[in-house]
Amino acid sequence: MFKNILVANRGEIALRVIRAAKELGVRTTAVYSEADVDSMHVHLADDAICIGPARSVDSYLRMEAILSAAEIANVDAIHPGYGFLSENPRFAELCESCNVKFIGPPPSVIAMMGDKNQARATAVKYGIPVTPGSAGIVETEAEALKEAERIGFPVMIKASAGGGGRGMRPALNKASFVTAFHAARTEAQACFGCPDVYIERLVQNPHHVEFQVVADSHGNVKELGERDCSMQRRNQKIIEETPSPLLSPELRRRMAEASETLVKKIGYENCGTIEYLVDEEENFYFMEMNTRIQVEHPITEEVRGCDLIKEQIRVAAGAPLSEHVVGSVPRGHAIECRINAEDPYNNFAPSPGKISLYYAPGGRGVRVDTHVYSGYEVPPHYDSMIAKLIVTGATREVAIARMLRSLKEFVVRGIKTTIPFQISILENSAFRNGEYNIGWVQTFLDSHPSPPELPYLFAED
Repeated sequence: MFKNILVANRGEIALRVIRAAKELGVRTTAVYSEADVDSMHVHLADDAICIGPARSVDSYLRMEAILSAAEIANVDAIHPGYGFLSENPRFAELCESCNVKFIGPPPSVIAMMGDKNQARATAVKYGIPVTPGSAGIVETEAEALKEAERIGFPVMIKASAGGGGRGMRPALNKASFVTAFHAARTEAQACFGCPDVYIERLVQNPHHVEFQVVADSHGNVKELGERDCSMQRRNQKIIEETPSPLLSPELRRRMAEASETLVKKIGYENCGTIEYLVDEEENFYFMEMNTRIQVEHPITEEVRGCDLIKEQIRVAAGAPLSEHVVGSVPRGHAIECRINAEDPYNNFAPSPGKISLYYAPGGRGVRVDTHVYSGYEVPPHYDSMIAKLIVTGATREVAIARMLRSLKEFVVRGIKTTIPFQISILENSAFRNGEYNIGWVQTFLDSHPSPPELPYLFAED
């Protein structure tokens, strides 16, 4: 087992890794930007090293600063969390060259599956269904339009690099295609430093379903079921649940087998997630693979009775998959709400600032993963998520009731959050009946432009 792990991230995921490492008896070293000096992960790690100014490009994305911190702290492993450098093959290679274990898959696999166009070709190679699309990158407007017409509108233009919904634009017809094509390329260049895009047929009204997988260096592979992530706005997830209300047992079996097949064929190690679109006729199509831990991993943990962060650390240290992970079976239903510092009723505008009062819900089947507290200053420089509220129940109905109760107990004063919007979603009959898809949230928001009447706990002083 490792002696000291550097956590190359911030916020709740940094704190999550630190706690898991502590339970394994492993020391932790936090890195932080000047804006995060008061973040909880800095206080709870055994050591903490400042790596630069507030901007990510000057701190959490500075490979040389992080590796210098690793050398100073004499760590033997780095956990990248999610986002930032977690899917950067160059960073994984540099860790190896510095004799520091990167807690994730091999750099070659990160590179292969991180390029969405290459990942798509790999899925095709191993018989995993994909949506009709271009054979590769389309570089010019004329070439792209020709491919779109061959595929048939509507289409989705996608950045080959990166993730998180960036560099993606739908085009419903020829008239809107050129604008969407250039917008996707521009955003891809800005976000990932690479303008390359490819084109896929746009699946109408699908569910977004992802399968959690974990594999070790001994050839053992285990899929841990699906998460339905269809509750999203502009490709940003808002609510996730497991199991999916859409999947039949037969469809779930086929998708699980496809996921395990792909993981085995590419020689994957550690935790990962394979993402699919599922249409109304129960056809599923490979989208991409995230070669890291996901934000929504806790709902899988809750229904499977395992700790995926601990499993990441154990596998990276050379251990085989835990028996309780390999033998796990799903039990109950879990839902996660991402609590963001945003105003849903003002076009989801960011809402940084000081949290004057913070009170988290509790009780049976309730888990809150967060790094914030009363008096914490939410910085404007990073992703707006400040907490994850996870609930578990014996049935979906019980889980929904528990989530509603917990959201109405959750108090965050001083800033705007997504809590009121999530309350209104969970109270809606369409969500409660499982009748939603990836376009549902925007339609719902258009018809509910004002916040619901809030419980007294949300009232200002």
